[in-house]
Amino acid sequence: MFYLSRIEHTLRVPPSLLNLPILDAIKGELEKLFIDKVVANLGLCISVYDIRSVDGGFIFPSDGAATYKVVFTLIVFRPFTGEVIIGKVQESNENGLRISLGFFEDIYVPVELMPSGSEFTPDENNGGRCRWVWIYNEVPFDIYESDEIKFKVHSIEYPAILVEQPKESNSKFPMEEKPKESINVKPFAPMVITASLDQDGLGPVSWWDGSGEAEAEDEDEVEEDS
Repeated sequence: MFYLSRIEHTLRVPPSLLNLPILDAIKGELEKLFIDKVVANLGLCISVYDIRSVDGGFIFPSDGAATYKVVFTLIVFRPFTGEVIIGKVQESNENGLRISLGFFEDIYVPVELMPSGSEFTPDENNGGRCRWVWIYNEVPFDIYESDEIKFKVHSIEYPAILVEQPKESNSKFPMEEKPKESINVKPFAPMVITASLDQDGLGPVSWWDGSGEAEAEDEDEVEEDS
């Protein structure tokens, strides 16, 4: 899931940082450039692990910055296809689930990769709000938002950045316009993980460790006592 990747980069260090120790200045600039950014086919950059070498320090005419050739190592998040990971359910709708790892949230489980026999049904105990329920041998297994969930990586995509930007409106009354194209459109994500729950052992952790059954028994006892 996490890897060390060696990278060579030509880095410009602005004059305002040249009073710092050179390695501190370079590391700070590398963190601004790479941390929390996705590099296509490399993954999400988590941290600068080390700086292997620094060459150069040239100052070009009419530019007060120093330019260095830096070889450094990044810690990157790049799960492999088939890897099983535990996250938390962040969102649930008729299209499937969205899962978060805390530091990465563009993980989606489409309907076709939900457990076979799953239904998106209203929850009477939650104001009729719908949730996903897996029906197995006529027994319902619920999937709640914030559930700890185990999933398998089905595929990883690095979508291309759209070159054409939305055109600005010429209307003098922007509040009267209806943003047709922006309704239910997910923001651009440079890395998208498609996940699967359609296999034994996958889904909410409570399904498989017995805690879900214990909670159900507690609810039955409360109903009997009342």
